[in-house]
Amino acid sequence: MRLHATTVRGLSVLAILVLAGCFHGSDASSRTMSSPTVPVHPDGESVAPAPLSSTALAKLLLDESDLGGDYTRMPQRAAAHDDVTVNCPALEKLGGDASTSTSLAFPRKAKASFTYAGGGNSELAEELYSATAAKLSKGIGEIFDAMVSCPTYQVMSGHTIVTVGTQVTPAPDLGDEQWSQLLTYSIGGQRSVVKQTAIRIGNVLVLVSGAPGLVDANLEKALDKAEAAL
Repeated sequence: MRLHATTVRGLSVLAILVLAGCFHGSDASSRTMSSPTVPVHPDGESVAPAPLSSTALAKLLLDESDLGGDYTRMPQRAAAHDDVTVNCPALEKLGGDASTSTSLAFPRKAKASFTYAGGGNSELAEELYSATAAKLSKGIGEIFDAMVSCPTYQVMSGHTIVTVGTQVTPAPDLGDEQWSQLLTYSIGGQRSVVKQTAIRIGNVLVLVSGAPGLVDANLEKALDKAEAAL
């Protein structure tokens, strides 16, 4: 399976890169927690709310006024063209199905990244996606299932090899569906831990990743801001 990443740091949000359009899937996720609630017309026909645009999603992202003075927003990195190879069979299978399956890429998206200077430099990233509830559930569920199916795997970018460890963690009982995992990255004798928690609220998926403590501290802020527009 080949992806395009910006830098090795970008691999810390590998699931987001895959979700953003690097795979196509066909099987429903086994992690569905609940069924979405949709409006019902008087004649009894259910009508799903329309997905939000990228512009609308961008207005729902956290900013410095939400996070506090210790956070500084980072400029978005320009995309590079380095090939990244992942040797996890489940992720490879998703990539291998790409030529024959229906695309589950979500073009309606927005992202913000921050550095945190309070007590040590760390990073926090938030991504918002909008599509039908079923597509969001299926897409993110397949990715999390595939990633945790390989407790340890390697990601190769050029001559750089990153060893990745995955571990499912309890997700908070928020929104309509929840997923959470810890990713441990080892490269050149250095080790870092990234937490990723995804919450679906109706037709919006909120994915927060970064230092575990920062994710836990700011997840509900991200959800509250996104939910206010729904």
